[in-house]
Amino acid sequence: MAASVGKRYVAPSGAEIIVTKGGAGALSDGEMPLYLKDEAPGGASDASGRTEPVIALGKRYKSPDGEVELLVIKPGVCDLRYNGTVMELLQPKILPSAD
Repeated sequence: MAASVGKRYVAPSGAEIIVTKGGAGALSDGEMPLYLKDEAPGGASDASGRTEPVIALGKRYKSPDGEVELLVIKPGVCDLRYNGTVMELLQPKILPSAD
């Protein structure tokens, strides 16, 4: 399933992301695919004892090739991957001061 701009995806842990720059590849949480918000199975919760890092609210991630970018809209445990490759945390842009 292609990562389409503006679509909301849900991880098995309940974490949610929105695609801000899309691509033709697939998004996943490790080996588990992410579901579109409307198609996600009910009762998603992280009761599996996983130790992956928590994706934090408001953080942005991108694929190593720069094809896809995501924004976290609900935090949770998730090993974000695009086409099987781990996604990178984007650093905030530093703006000039208003002095």
